Amino acid sequence: MATLEDKLLGEKLEYYCSSSEGEDNGDDGDGDCDDEQGARGSKGSASSGLTINTDPNAAPPGGFRQQCSTNTGPKGVVQDWQRFKQLEAERREETERQRLALAKKLSMTTTTSAEDEERKRQEELDAEFAELMSEDFLHQYQKQRMAEMLRQTGHHQQFGKVLQLSTHEEFLSCVEEENKHTTIIIHIYERSQSACATLNSCLDTLANDYPSIKFAKICSSVAGMSRDFRTKGLPALLVYKAQALIGNFVRLTDDLSDDFFASDVESFLIEHGIIVDRALYN
Repeated sequence: MATLEDKLLGEKLEYYCSSSEGEDNGDDGDGDCDDEQGARGSKGSASSGLTINTDPNAAPPGGFRQQCSTNTGPKGVVQDWQRFKQLEAERREETERQRLALAKKLSMTTTTSAEDEERKRQEELDAEFAELMSEDFLHQYQKQRMAEMLRQTGHHQQFGKVLQLSTHEEFLSCVEEENKHTTIIIHIYERSQSACATLNSCLDTLANDYPSIKFAKICSSVAGMSRDFRTKGLPALLVYKAQALIGNFVRLTDDLSDDFFASDVESFLIEHGIIVDRALYN
């Protein structure tokens, strides 16, 4: 016959439920444990004649409390670990999305700034090009280049008047001893012809307007021209450069008419490439 101490110790063992038993039997195992404890508690009370408190939260005689554990075994640990890894993966994905969004934003901002700089630079270049292509600038540039070319070709020498050639030797010296870059225009005239007098007056004006060109005049008889040429070929202009004859214009009245001016002679020489328009470098 069991003593009271044996019964109490037995109750302590019977009221204990391990976590492994709960994992094997699931939720039903917890219920069975409660039922079994209740039944055994009633039996123990009846047999021992003692009053047993059936409250699961109250400590039984001897100081031990009933224990019914939740799912804290290996399965619970695995599930907690899987949930932790899932949350960690989600955090990594969110961080990566934020990083990509920030990089895209910075890239767009940088691209926009670069495009703005390029657009501003292009606008400045367009403005400079428009200024360069303006008529005033081109005219000024043309004048500067022409003046530079004239300096480089020896047109620094200044004449400014029409030279009178009195002998055949002077005629040869005027042509042969001059700088090879200098243009020489010689008028062969006859004193009795009005057209020749008009042309001499025009050449006086042009010599003053084109000082780098050497203008000269010689009487037809001094130059040794025939009577027929003096009658039919005058006024005449001979143009030399580097001792070579580059222009030979006879009976200019056919082109200028009997009544002409210095501007007409100037246009005639420009059209034939003898002189360069002074407006390009003055």
